[in-house]
Amino acid sequence: MNHIVFLLVPGVHLLDLAGPAQAFSTAADFGHPYTLGYVAERSPVPSAQGLPLTAGSDWPDLGPDDLIVVPGWRVGTLADGPVIGAGSLDALREHHARGGTVASICAGAEALGRAGLLDGRRCTTHHDVQDELARRHPGAVVVRDVLFTVDDRVVTSAGIASGIDLALYLIAARHGPAAAAQVARDMVVYARRNGHEPQNSAMLRHRSHLDDTVHRAQDLIDSRFAEPLPLPALASAVGVSERTLTRLFSRATGGLTPLRYQQALRLERAEHLISHGSTVDAAARSVGFEDARMLRRLRARTA
Repeated sequence: MNHIVFLLVPGVHLLDLAGPAQAFSTAADFGHPYTLGYVAERSPVPSAQGLPLTAGSDWPDLGPDDLIVVPGWRVGTLADGPVIGAGSLDALREHHARGGTVASICAGAEALGRAGLLDGRRCTTHHDVQDELARRHPGAVVVRDVLFTVDDRVVTSAGIASGIDLALYLIAARHGPAAAAQVARDMVVYARRNGHEPQNSAMLRHRSHLDDTVHRAQDLIDSRFAEPLPLPALASAVGVSERTLTRLFSRATGGLTPLRYQQALRLERAEHLISHGSTVDAAARSVGFEDARMLRRLRARTA
């Protein structure tokens, strides 16, 4: 079971919390093993928007497959932010030390910084406090003006709506791009920003359109990207001609063909496998390449 535990602090922004919570909840509705929980040092927790929130004070038992998320709070400066007790900071440190993942939305990166989890790692936060985060945590590598960063199971995001981007990325990393696409479409989230960020899913980067025919074709590719998908079969499945599908696909995705889109998904998945210890040959086979030569060529183009 994958526990998603949100640490709530006074002044928490509702969308920082509700966006990723709904993404993971929707993933659970589609059969993925998520259980959501909420922890606070004191309850009820006043939100920045005035709605009080109820949370427990006891941390559940967490394992390496579980996630702690620290949503952001209303800030003038990080230095004036809410007090976060030693017990909460210890929980963040210990969970990461045991192999778990920790994430922050917006000013929540300050909590990770206070826990010592940003030292030597890439991170980001809302653009209003990026410079202050860098000053307060000089060991951190603050990446400015990106949606989110991922570094050694420490995931940080710019905040507000980007918490949804972060959650969809984590769903895609754990369950594949088709699962994230399913959640995104259910939440009516198509517009994905900041395509140059390398941790941003290839699937999400090319979903910033409202062409239902292309979305249906992408759904098929997302769910079967490791299989051969001839253009005639793909066009037939979505009820258009090959020429029409190619034209619509290129227009909606900014110039990609269905094959190039499939290759982007394969490349992203292969890079994930390689980063976790797979050989290039094994990764190539796993994502559907007959041999590693095509994978090596695609990696060289993006190097």
